[in-house]
Amino acid sequence: QIHAIMKFTAALLCIQAASAKVYFKETFADKERWTTSVMNDKKDSDMGEWALTPGKWHADFSDLALQTTEDARFYGISAPLDSPFTNKDKDLVIQYTVKHEQKMECGGAYIKLLGGGKEFPASTFGGDTPYAVMFGPDICGSTRRTHTIFNYPPKDDNLLVSKDIKCETDQLSHLYTLHVKADNTFEVLIDNKSVRAGSLEDEFPFLEPRQIKDPAVSKPSDWVDERKIPDPSDVKPDGYDDIPPSIPDPSASKPDDWDDEDDGEWEAPVISNPEYKGEWKPAMIDNPEYKGEWVHPMVDNPAYSPDPELHYRCDGCTHVGFELWQVSSGTSFDDIIITDDIKEAQAFAEETFFKRVEGEKKMFEDEQEKEREERERERKEREAKEKAEKDEEEEHDEL
Repeated sequence: QIHAIMKFTAALLCIQAASAKVYFKETFADKERWTTSVMNDKKDSDMGEWALTPGKWHADFSDLALQTTEDARFYGISAPLDSPFTNKDKDLVIQYTVKHEQKMECGGAYIKLLGGGKEFPASTFGGDTPYAVMFGPDICGSTRRTHTIFNYPPKDDNLLVSKDIKCETDQLSHLYTLHVKADNTFEVLIDNKSVRAGSLEDEFPFLEPRQIKDPAVSKPSDWVDERKIPDPSDVKPDGYDDIPPSIPDPSASKPDDWDDEDDGEWEAPVISNPEYKGEWKPAMIDNPEYKGEWVHPMVDNPAYSPDPELHYRCDGCTHVGFELWQVSSGTSFDDIIITDDIKEAQAFAEETFFKRVEGEKKMFEDEQEKEREERERERKEREAKEKAEKDEEEEHDEL
């Protein structure tokens, strides 16, 4: 019986493995399947050049990535999936790595999953091209977030996650993963650590609210919601308004050399009156008529309609692409995978990102130390030169 159970379990695992599918995988050994674009409202000179490079710091010089190379340019590039992806009743996983070598000040680094099939406008792909999913980091000034946006046909709109998701801002590679699950939940991971997870219905404005304020009810006109009222028994003291806010300084005296004829009549400087207590106001007491804050009763929203397929964001997705604006270039993209199984994405990350992350970090730190040493050397040379020039001037003056 135990043997039979083991055989059944093994068979089930094989079925699950067989059902998992990878629709796109890219490590940028070349750019053969990628098409660069000139966006519809742009000129060739507006578009930046893409390059394949290991970058300034890396674990393996032969491991190339796709990098932006020109400042203040738009960038467009796309590639077809290996096969169309429809994720009805399936998970959807988008994963890739991003490295900002340039200390990003303002620019996008997000990836898009799109439909279109044979009609996809690869040569003009840009911001006006309809997409299914947009995911990844976007940095500009104090705005630093991981975009997570879904197109939702019932609203004919692209819907952003309700609360911003953080992104990484340093100069090293980071792994970004979006996992949309068939149970209508989602999770965003950075470097395989969860940074946001929840219900698609709760975290995105796909649907109308379940409940609304009852339009047939309004706050009663006699509702008392003032917690405090002036004490009717409190009376302003006699002579209160006769106290001036400022008085002549009693400690001041006319200077001995003051001449009334030349200087005019002497007046003591004015100071705040310590007896003045401001405009009189009666004391406040608890309002005996207070009923508490009025709460508008809620009712079921007749416009609310549940959608059991909120996860179903790809209905024939056929392409993946980057369409970006970058003030400063130098962002690298690598290790892209589109799949319906998070385990496939995690295994791919182990083969790529996690294999090189420590080596890249060490090279970066070594480069930073070299730059620090070079700055220190230049500082000492500059100070020595300034001292020599000063000494020479002093010798000349003595002569």
